[in-house]
Amino acid sequence: MTLPERMKFGIFMAPFHWKGENPTLSLERDLEIIQWLDYLGYDEAWIGEHHSAGWEIIASPELFMATAAERTRNIKLGTGVISLPYHHPMMVANRMVLLDHLTRGRAMLGVGPGALVTDAAMLGIDPVVQRRRMDESMTLIMRLLNETEPITYRSEWFDLVEAQLHLRPYTKPHFPIAVAAAQSPSGMVLAGKHGAGVLSVSVTRGDSIATNLADFWKIAEETATEHGNTMDRNEWRVVMHVHLAESKKEAIEQARVNAGRYQYDYFVKTLGHQLPFEVKSNKDRDKIIDVMTENGAWCVGTPDDLIETIKRVDAESGGFGGFMIQATEWGTREQVMHSYELVARYVMPHFQGSLESLDRSQVWSAGKKDELLEARAKAMERARSDYAGTRTR
Repeated sequence: MTLPERMKFGIFMAPFHWKGENPTLSLERDLEIIQWLDYLGYDEAWIGEHHSAGWEIIASPELFMATAAERTRNIKLGTGVISLPYHHPMMVANRMVLLDHLTRGRAMLGVGPGALVTDAAMLGIDPVVQRRRMDESMTLIMRLLNETEPITYRSEWFDLVEAQLHLRPYTKPHFPIAVAAAQSPSGMVLAGKHGAGVLSVSVTRGDSIATNLADFWKIAEETATEHGNTMDRNEWRVVMHVHLAESKKEAIEQARVNAGRYQYDYFVKTLGHQLPFEVKSNKDRDKIIDVMTENGAWCVGTPDDLIETIKRVDAESGGFGGFMIQATEWGTREQVMHSYELVARYVMPHFQGSLESLDRSQVWSAGKKDELLEARAKAMERARSDYAGTRTR
């Protein structure tokens, strides 16, 4: 196993919410989930930025994170992700520095080019330039965070004139930074260029330049070498859809209908993604969970199933440092909360080194039980004898 001694666990919260539901309550439920994860001992929560398409309703991850920070104690909060082409890089840097101070070092910056073409369209941004602009923006953000001399820079879409951070980061040298990478090589290239962390899906998509996670990571390592950096697998976070219950049958039946709705109604009908089979009825849609679970893209089952899944992804990738659950609402509120609890109780300790010493202690105690019980019996007999002696005086 190439996993770290203590793997990080967390969620990637877009978030996804059903049309027709009260959006205010949906946002409150998102905050409630993060409070629950904080109680359960999860390490991180990454919060998305979206502006269209009806499902992913957080427009400012920074505002959401500031609210969540006031309701939690320990969990780290990251932007998952800020779409850099939508913002002036100095504004991104300054907002994150402020969050870094307000959270006493619990803020993390995740960046990407912008996942929804509808967002870019409303902002008048050509999708072709998004990844180039992300690279340009991140380069300036890194300079602002690491340099103290004023920076002047002219771009076709932003300017910096003797710019410098008004407030320096609370975390030294700065808060953790990760780049989203799902399909295009640009995310891995950018991570390597700056020696940043990576947020990636657990399986490479069909039209990705890489055929597996190990090859995908190699892109970052090769780029890092070219720029004099070293990539850290402990800062590679892999994202996967997960729903757990006491049995695999129970987990699949809890999630069957909503998982199908989620994948088909949003990703296919709204965003235009493709499925490996045609959906002509709700019955066909309900089979999506079977296909996605069988091909390893999703883990729907028991804690033991997730343990084996993480080991498999470890072997396929060559090792990573964080496992992030894609936040969904495939079951009832109670079932979703229970799924997170099962991960915390039975999966997290398996990958965080908190079970081995307890196992050793139990084995040692079991091996000594006959010897120690005999000694205890002798001690009890001695105590009774001593007591009897005092009564005869």
